[in-house]
Amino acid sequence: MTISKLDTRTALVLNDMQKGVLRLPLAPQSRDEVVTRCVKLAAAFQRHRLPVILVAIGGPAPGRVEQDLDLPEPPGPDFAEIIDEFADQLHDLVIPTFRWGAFHGTHLDSELRQRGITQLIFGGVSTSSGIESSARSAFDLGYNVSVAVDAVSDFDAAAHRNSIGRVFPRIAESDVTDRIIELLDGRAR
Repeated sequence: MTISKLDTRTALVLNDMQKGVLRLPLAPQSRDEVVTRCVKLAAAFQRHRLPVILVAIGGPAPGRVEQDLDLPEPPGPDFAEIIDEFADQLHDLVIPTFRWGAFHGTHLDSELRQRGITQLIFGGVSTSSGIESSARSAFDLGYNVSVAVDAVSDFDAAAHRNSIGRVFPRIAESDVTDRIIELLDGRAR
């Protein structure tokens, strides 16, 4: 389902725009495709003075048994750093998360409510975990939820397809980057 309209209080939420995460292999969109589209969306949101929120891995979840992340290489010291493409002027808030979802154990909901945000558009990495979990929580909290389907990718192509084809249609509207920007600019019909 395409986005029917944008609320006047919309925010862009980008997941895992971090150096170490984006060194991992992604499918179906490559790192460059996802980053290019996320940067393009962020610039459009900034142009319209709408919030851009980065959700970043802050470390392992407290109280959990160590889990093998099955990384192709050990995480380097820059693993959690935000990628260079997102200079300070391209985001309003960084939410460190220690769980899959951006709302669990964070102050994201209170930040959004203070700003009067009613609609969230998601992009970034980890379609089947971080983005799906965050979108489900946003839906349960009463936000209008949308996903920029060409600005998301995953480490598992089958899991990505499941999220896009089965999960998101039940809780969110979906659209592509250029159409979302057209909606922001008031040019979409």
